[in-house]
Order: sequence, then structure tokens, then C-alpha cells
Amino acid sequence: MSKVKSISPYVVIGIGLAGASYLSSKNNRDQLVQVSRKVMEKVKVIYTGRSSGACDELIEKAGNPDPHDIEDTKMVSEGAMYAVEYYNQEEQQ
Repeated sequence: MSKVKSISPYVVIGIGLAGASYLSSKNNRDQLVQVSRKVMEKVKVIYTGRSSGACDELIEKAGNPDPHDIEDTKMVSEGAMYAVEYYNQEEQQ
């Protein structure tokens, strides 16, 4: 057991040095950035069930709501009423 504990810091240092030497090249850094973007895109699709374009559309809609979108305004009004009801309930107690 004690040998395993004494080896692990050396393994971590070795991995760190290998990663640093790999990332010292601009070409390798660019490849890593491209791969990480592709992975993030796939993770978004898996967790949201939508493509990245759909996520961007939802984010833009959240920042600029359409007053003629009935379902969206209904959701906002329900959320606003929850806060008012909570405040009234706390004040009455």
C-alpha cells in the first residue's frame, strides 16, 4: 500500500509534464480547442435534446421576450404571481 502512495505523485507530475509539453505547440493547442468545442456541442445536444442553434434561440428569446407570445407571457405572469403570493403570505404571518 505505501508503494502505491509514493508512486502516485510521480505519476501526476509525469502527466502534468506530458500535458505541458504537448500544449507547448500552437498547432496542438488549436486541435485541443477544436476537440473541446465539438465535445461541448455534443454534450449540449445530449442534455438538452436540441442542437446548439436551438439553445442559442432560447437564450436570445429569454433576453428579449415577445409580448405576443401567449405561452411565454402566461409563464411570466404565473411566476410573478408566485412572488406576490409568497410576499403576501409572509407579511400576513
